Amino acid sequence: MSGPKAALKAIGAAIKSQKYDDAIQEAQKLLAADPKSYQGSLFLGFALSKQNKNEEAEKAYESATKLKSSDPQAWQGLIQLYEKQGSHKLELYQTAALRLAEIYQEADDKYKCQVVVDTFLGFAKNQGTRLQCKKAQEIVLPTSPIYDYLEGRIPHPGHTYQIMAQITEFEEKERINKDIGERRTRLGAKIGQVTVEVKREVLRDSDLEELYEKIIDWSNDDEIRRQYEEKLLQRCLDALAILPPGDQKVERRNKVLKLANDMVIIKHPYKLAWDIAIEWTDPENIQELDVNILREYCMAFPTSGLAQVLQGFLSSEISPFPKPPPSTPVQNDTASDESDGDEDEGGGVSLEGPALLEDRLLIMTEGMADSGKSILAHRLMGEYYQFLEEYESVVELMRNGRRLVMEEANKVGHKFENSSESMTALLATALVFYQSPKNHPEAKVLFDGLLVRNPVSTPALIGIGLIYEEEEDYPAAIDFLGRALKRDSSNIRIKTEAAWVKALSGGYAQGKEELEDSISKIDAKDQKMRELLARTQYRIGVCMWNIDTTKAARKDRSGAYSYFLAALKSNLNFAPAYTSLGIYYADYLKDKKRSRKCFQKAFELSSSEVEAAERLARIFAEQGEWELVEVVARRVVDSGKVRPSPGSKKKGVSWPFAALGVAELNKQEYAKSIVSFQAALRITPSDYHCWVGLGESYHNSGRYIAATKAFQHAEKFEHEVEQRKSGETWFAKHMLANVKRELGDYDEAIEGYKGVLEGRPTESGVAMALIQALVESAWDSVEKGLFGHAIRRATETIDAALGLVESRADAFNLWRAAGDACSIFTWVQSHISDFPHAKVKQLLQTGDNRSAYSVFDEVDGVGLDIVFANGLYSAAEEDGLNLTRCFHAAILAHKRAIHASAHDIHAQAVAYYNLGWAEHRAHVCVSPELKKKSTRYLKASVRCFKRAIELEAGNSEFWNALGAVTSELNPKVAQHSFVRSLFLNERSAQAWTNLGTLYLLQNDFGLANDAFTRAQSSDPDFAHAWVGQGLLALLMTGDIKEANLLFTHAMEISESSSLIVQRQYAQSAFDQILASKTPSSITELVQPLFALNQLQTMAPTDLMYQHLSTLFLERISDLPSAVVALSKICTIVEADYEVSESPSSLSRFALAKADLARSQLSARSYPEAIDNGETALQLSADDAGNELSAEARQKCRLSAHLTVGLAHYYSGEPETALQYFLPALEESNGNPDAFCLLAQVLWATGDEDSRNKARDRLFDCVEDHPEHVQSVLLLGIIAILDQDSESLEAVTASLQDTRATSTITNREQGQVGEVLRAIAALSGSNDEKEVLAEVQTDIFLHPNLPHGWGCLAEIEGDEYTAEMALKTALEAVPPRGELEADDLSRAFGGTGKVGDAQRAVMFAPWGNEGWLSLSGALSGRD
Repeated sequence: MSGPKAALKAIGAAIKSQKYDDAIQEAQKLLAADPKSYQGSLFLGFALSKQNKNEEAEKAYESATKLKSSDPQAWQGLIQLYEKQGSHKLELYQTAALRLAEIYQEADDKYKCQVVVDTFLGFAKNQGTRLQCKKAQEIVLPTSPIYDYLEGRIPHPGHTYQIMAQITEFEEKERINKDIGERRTRLGAKIGQVTVEVKREVLRDSDLEELYEKIIDWSNDDEIRRQYEEKLLQRCLDALAILPPGDQKVERRNKVLKLANDMVIIKHPYKLAWDIAIEWTDPENIQELDVNILREYCMAFPTSGLAQVLQGFLSSEISPFPKPPPSTPVQNDTASDESDGDEDEGGGVSLEGPALLEDRLLIMTEGMADSGKSILAHRLMGEYYQFLEEYESVVELMRNGRRLVMEEANKVGHKFENSSESMTALLATALVFYQSPKNHPEAKVLFDGLLVRNPVSTPALIGIGLIYEEEEDYPAAIDFLGRALKRDSSNIRIKTEAAWVKALSGGYAQGKEELEDSISKIDAKDQKMRELLARTQYRIGVCMWNIDTTKAARKDRSGAYSYFLAALKSNLNFAPAYTSLGIYYADYLKDKKRSRKCFQKAFELSSSEVEAAERLARIFAEQGEWELVEVVARRVVDSGKVRPSPGSKKKGVSWPFAALGVAELNKQEYAKSIVSFQAALRITPSDYHCWVGLGESYHNSGRYIAATKAFQHAEKFEHEVEQRKSGETWFAKHMLANVKRELGDYDEAIEGYKGVLEGRPTESGVAMALIQALVESAWDSVEKGLFGHAIRRATETIDAALGLVESRADAFNLWRAAGDACSIFTWVQSHISDFPHAKVKQLLQTGDNRSAYSVFDEVDGVGLDIVFANGLYSAAEEDGLNLTRCFHAAILAHKRAIHASAHDIHAQAVAYYNLGWAEHRAHVCVSPELKKKSTRYLKASVRCFKRAIELEAGNSEFWNALGAVTSELNPKVAQHSFVRSLFLNERSAQAWTNLGTLYLLQNDFGLANDAFTRAQSSDPDFAHAWVGQGLLALLMTGDIKEANLLFTHAMEISESSSLIVQRQYAQSAFDQILASKTPSSITELVQPLFALNQLQTMAPTDLMYQHLSTLFLERISDLPSAVVALSKICTIVEADYEVSESPSSLSRFALAKADLARSQLSARSYPEAIDNGETALQLSADDAGNELSAEARQKCRLSAHLTVGLAHYYSGEPETALQYFLPALEESNGNPDAFCLLAQVLWATGDEDSRNKARDRLFDCVEDHPEHVQSVLLLGIIAILDQDSESLEAVTASLQDTRATSTITNREQGQVGEVLRAIAALSGSNDEKEVLAEVQTDIFLHPNLPHGWGCLAEIEGDEYTAEMALKTALEAVPPRGELEADDLSRAFGGTGKVGDAQRAVMFAPWGNEGWLSLSGALSGRD
């Protein structure tokens, strides 16, 4: 034994001297020798702990505890070791501390036992986490083995459980917030779903409910116990809300309900418990609720929303519960006073509730606002609202209530079937009456659902019966109401309703009998039954009214009338009785005053009284009170009674919408009137007047296509209107004509107006519209270039005005139209002879108003003299006189319009404006020779526009007109006028263009360009702005091509009446043709020619552009027209020269003669060409007295010399021709075409000397102009004829080079190929191969041209080659190429097909090729 003891002493000494390494070694040796040495294990653990070798020290102490588990030293060592490591070993610390406390318990040492426990709890609180601290509390719980020993010395279990509950609450809240924050950021996460999932996880692992229950079980403090009972209930309810459906949810709901009921039993004032106990009862009927609990609830929670609703409901007439017993009075007055005071201060409530209806409704409404989550509150409030017939409130409340029931059912797992059915019945019943019949389909669906669950549901049977009654399906209504009556035979309301439905179905006698039987059972003294009594009395009156429909019976005051009065005595606010009385007074007593009062009263009481409303609206309409009509109609529409529900047999009521449409039409609210008329037509699609109103609304709002369709629909129902004699039908035709007129379909509009006038010839408004349509059609025809039609329409306008002027001589629009009609003739001067002078004279003579024509007569000098003048005049004088008559008549008509508009300032301003343009038109029409810078017409025009501006200064068009007429008189005034016009309307393209023109006249090209650009941006389709830009292109840059593009675009977008556009376009197109090096195609000539033809129609005296048109006619080979036009020009110019002898006339005469001679040459009129050419040469001589420029004289004489020379040549006088060609060659300045022409004439003379001269001329020409193809071709032809091989080689080489270039035209390519083939054919023995080689070369170089393929087809006779020749020919026709009709005909004929041969004949019937091809094809077929 001395060995272990010595070792222990040595270890102890080493520890005292703090030699822990030695102590460890010695202890390990001791334990190696004696593993069961308790002290050795203790020393080893202590030394190791000093060396911070905690794990080894822990093992040593654990070995010691195993050796002596009841010895405290080892456990104390472990505790010290665990304390040293902090919270890391807290769970092991708890185990060691509990064991050590048990050891002290066994040793009966309470002090040490308590110290161990207190030390551990303090350490856990200071060092551990919240969850560790909660775990540590278990050491002192009743479940701990030391609890009984230390009871009284440790905290009470209630307190301990509270600490644990508080820790758990905090930890759960923190965990929930943390997890929600992390998961909500995931893709596709929804906050609601994430919250539920997190709470489910937390509550699944939570023991908080058990802790609350332990606190309730152990706590001695009632307040704390109640507090944690509330927490337990709330906790269980929260858990119930997030649990998925299933048994667990049902179990938890039962637990919640038990907890709540227990609190109610002990009357613990916890509102949630009371709400659950009351709300979750879900009674089938309200009377199944415990009224005592309801009253106690009101006492406990007087300010809650449900309590206020309950208080109001329990005190109402419909409460199924008995009234509470009166309170016992207190004997002690003082005590009573004090009690009352306390009650007032404490907020107590009376169980009797408010006595007045208004107070009750107010308190219930306030309570409802605070109880949005209460199913019972919704149910009670819905029943009370239905009792008050506040159906709109019932509908809104029950919709919310049904949503609430679904939410609560999903939340707590209880269906609330009774509450759901009750709310559904309330909602469906309210929908029957609210906005009837709009909501009937929805109500019927709800009732059907109730009947599925309960086939004998009385509310559903009654509701469906009422719906069928409203829809006038009386058999079905009788069936359902009869079933309801069997279910509840004592219900007097159902009985009266069933009797009424039988009456409505036609059984008035049976219905009256049953109603009389029911009325005897109604207590007239019961205020609740007063409404039913009045309704029943009224219905009996209706039955009597319809049983005997004779006038005497209905007029009898003891009949139906007496029942209507009785109904009002029972209920003074019963609206249907007032309606029936109003009909009685209106139709039978003819008392309009009383009937109107009755209708007004009925409609004031109920907007559902449609009959009263209609009669009232008719009364207001007859008095012109359209605002009141609109009010009545609007209220009827809002009542919902006018539109039948889908599937209903009841007809809708359309008159309120029609009345609204008419009222809105009068107020010019066209968008609203369209909606109203459309609504009326949906109900009554055959209503003629609604279609007319709809069409008029569309017309006034600018929707003309829709208006047309509406009026066309109206015409379909004219026959019905005429049969019923319910109105006239002409107005629809008139309005349809107006729409056609607005759409620009003037022909149909005019026919429409004439159709109306045939039936109603005295309608001056229609006649006026016809006149305006005629004159607008005339202007439209002028703009479209239909000049003959325009003249006819202008003449018709004057005829129509002449027919109306006797009755409407004071009509402003009549004289304006007459003036415009006269102005039409000044725009189409080629028809000036058609001016109806006699009719205009008769029109202006109507009425003794000669003073009306004196407006500005001192300025313009226009009187009646010229217009009224009669006599015979020459043709030349007649046209001039008629033109003067035209613009004088227009001026006088507009003056008469001023006189007619004396009482309308706006119309008078427009009349002066129109007169101003008429005066300006007269100024424009004056002959340029007679017109100075300013004429009397222009001065009068300025005066007119100034007067118009004085009357209406805010009109931008007036200012623009003033600027236009003063542009030449006073540029400053003109600029000011244009600027003012643009200030009023800066988007006016016309004003910007006029301003640009003013700047152009003042040579300010920069500002002019800016103005024209603004005009283009304001309106890109305004042609004159593009003309201005074209003029600027000519003046600023001289770019003819750019100017031509601008003028062309202006021509494309302009109206036919624009003279300046046509003039500039035609002139620019001709300049472009002259500047072009390639021949012009026919398509390039047609449009300018059309423009010139229109120009000639509008201004036949414009000789310059007539002359220009002949140049275009000459180029399209319309020679007869050109000769006629030039002959006419020559005659006019010659006559003018004989009168004036002016050099300009002489010059124009010389040019016209030269062009006439050239056209006659082309027409093969050689003697006339020679004669006129000689005259042109004489007139264009330097000493002839003309004012031709050097260039013009050179061109004129060159044309004349060549014309006369060719005329002599074709007349068989080549020698004489040479006398004219030689001067022409000198005047042409070596023009190669002139050289070629001279060479051909020289060669044609036939003598060798002339032919040598021809060769020399051509060689010189080729040398001077090597690119001139015609010269080389002529040399080649001459070389072929002369068989000059040397020349042929040179020509062949030149032509081969020329053929390979792309600078020559397709026609010239064909000519080069033809000459080369001719040269190849004469080249030698192998001529066929040479020709074929040339043809192949042509095709190779130019595969897209038809001439090579055509020659190859002729040589080879191959059908495929012929088809290729045809395809290329089709691609080369205008506008893609220059192929002539003869060539195309030849290509068609080359295929040998009958169809192509026929096409060949069609394209060129004058050619032989097509006919020969057709003959060959037909003979081949035979």
